[in-house]
Amino acid sequence: MTSTSNPLHAFFAPRGVVVVGASTDPTKLGYGVARNLLEGGFPGAVHLVNPKGGQLLGHPLYPSVENVPEPVDLAVILIPAPAVPPVLEACGRRGIRAAIVASGGFRETGQQGAELEAACVEIAQRHGMRLMGPNCIGLVDTHLPLDTTFLPPPGPPVGNVAFITHSGALAAAVIDWARGQGFGFSRLVSLGNQADVNETDILPVVAADKHTRAITLYLESVGAGRRFVETARTVAREKPIVALKVGRTEAGQQAAASHTGALAGQERAFEAAFRRAGVLRAGTVQQMFQWAEALARLPLPRGDRVLILTNAGGPGVTAADAIAAEGLRLARLTAQTRQLLQEILPPAASLHNPVDMLASASPEQYAQALRLGLDDPGVDMAMVILPPPPMFSAGAVARAMIPLIQTADKPVVVVPMGDPLVAEAVAHLRAARVPEYRFPEDAASALGALYRRARWLETADQPPLQPVEEAAVAAARRLLAEDATPPGRWLSPNTIRGLLTAYGIPTPQEAVARNAAEAAEAAEEMGFPVALKVVSPDIAHKSDAGGVVLGLENAAAVAAAYEAMMARLQAAFPQARLEGALVQHMAPEGQEVIVGAVRDPLFGPLVMFGSGGVEVEGLGDVAFALAPLTDADRAHLLESTWAGRKLAGFRNLPPADRIAVADTLARLAQLAADFPALAEIEINPLRVLPQGLGVLALDVRARRG
Repeated sequence: MTSTSNPLHAFFAPRGVVVVGASTDPTKLGYGVARNLLEGGFPGAVHLVNPKGGQLLGHPLYPSVENVPEPVDLAVILIPAPAVPPVLEACGRRGIRAAIVASGGFRETGQQGAELEAACVEIAQRHGMRLMGPNCIGLVDTHLPLDTTFLPPPGPPVGNVAFITHSGALAAAVIDWARGQGFGFSRLVSLGNQADVNETDILPVVAADKHTRAITLYLESVGAGRRFVETARTVAREKPIVALKVGRTEAGQQAAASHTGALAGQERAFEAAFRRAGVLRAGTVQQMFQWAEALARLPLPRGDRVLILTNAGGPGVTAADAIAAEGLRLARLTAQTRQLLQEILPPAASLHNPVDMLASASPEQYAQALRLGLDDPGVDMAMVILPPPPMFSAGAVARAMIPLIQTADKPVVVVPMGDPLVAEAVAHLRAARVPEYRFPEDAASALGALYRRARWLETADQPPLQPVEEAAVAAARRLLAEDATPPGRWLSPNTIRGLLTAYGIPTPQEAVARNAAEAAEAAEEMGFPVALKVVSPDIAHKSDAGGVVLGLENAAAVAAAYEAMMARLQAAFPQARLEGALVQHMAPEGQEVIVGAVRDPLFGPLVMFGSGGVEVEGLGDVAFALAPLTDADRAHLLESTWAGRKLAGFRNLPPADRIAVADTLARLAQLAADFPALAEIEINPLRVLPQGLGVLALDVRARRG
């Protein structure tokens, strides 16, 4: 244990700990904290404070923080909330650099509690002290060891997975669960109300622990979104992070004006943020720890090809389906591997993946078949399924495979299916720290996490794309400065066109007309056919409102369409401001997509791509990424949507200019990142012309924040 310049390290490496609120009553939480520190093996000094004095577990109870001897770097405070601020003042004067406030009664109780919590933060900041909590259970380091919680012993098993959680109750439950699962923790941190120290602060400190090989996060939200992304991205380059983000329900989207705004939401933003940061998002608590166990214990695969080894057909087919659902592929075994398998397996065995060795498979056959499969250059990872063998013990099979799994440079997961008949195998696998799962779906999910981690590391160092030069950015800045549109309103068509031109996003020839005569004249100048689109800051979805007329072939048709459209809109929207119509030259045929960006309040600019048109919200074929984009982000947007995949052509649909779409994505993302004043911008549709012919932004709107 050492004293460092970073106060956060005092949470995990204190020379001495003072417990304020230690109690001689075994039913009190203050007793539990003292007991865990004194009897849990903590090698540093432990000082106990209770104004009543006396002794507890052979240690004196001091009347105040001022009276305890040196050393003391960390305070654990468990007293009524109103008494916490003066104790923090005393800790600050004493030079204590870190404090855990386990007490409740703060922000979670209402305004009065929030004011009390703010006072605690002010005291801590004034003294250069870091504050964990309040309303938390503290932290555990199983290797030091250090246990500042009040939870009943024994503590969590020693391991190499760290757990940072917003929920103290979940931490308590997980500790109890881990004892029965052969699952161990390196560090466990309960953050409580996060009045000062939050997940972003503590993440690099936990990651610096040499015993931690994977980090798990239970998150209800995060503090500064972009700081979390950058911190997590730095950590994830070295150690894998798995997060369970709860609270997936969407609220308030009815108020969103654009398709991009309606489709974006907290969960979309978190998905994009986690993807950029390299954080693997789990769907359940159990899945989070299953993935973390595999990431902490197994090598990463070089590819996505999986070998399935089983002694029964049904589980093998189940595993094959689960592998496909994870986006992985069944490995194709070489002829040489199949020949070698034939020499060691019964004649009726299936030598094609999944390899079914039949119910008679012996421990030696399991081990030999696994060795042959791992030696195959076409295999990147393996799943071994072990229903209770009728002729041998499952434990014997596990013992035969363990040495091979431990020395393999490819990941192997084992599925002992059953309960009492595979209990011995489970015990052997856990003792050997080999990941085991009760069903193939869970094992396939873990392999999928390993593969996604490997893929992310390949692109982790990609820089953000900045295709637009500073001179063009400066021109766009001048345009926005000259635009008088008030906050919350849509920018004028001329300003929008200027922004797109500056950023190199092509638009068709167009002009704003204030009356029917101007519309007809503009159409004649640019040539027919043309489209008319209403210009109004009060009509967001022009097509839905009847504010778009296409395919006008002559000046008379344009003038008549203008008059009819304005009359129709005035009747339907009497309060709307109708500022004219945009006359736009009709674009050539092509595919249509939507490209947009919206400013998320937590993570900043968020780019959307997907299937465009008036049914974009119903189709839901969209993906999001943080702006500015990396090459990996662009690939995700294009490959994870049908709109992106069909750019390569589909049936009678010819290939479209995918390169131009990718370029437009990068340019629009930079525009959104460069100008925080833009609340949202959307191109719907972006017409994608045949290969080599580019794109055209047919309908664009942008709103000031």
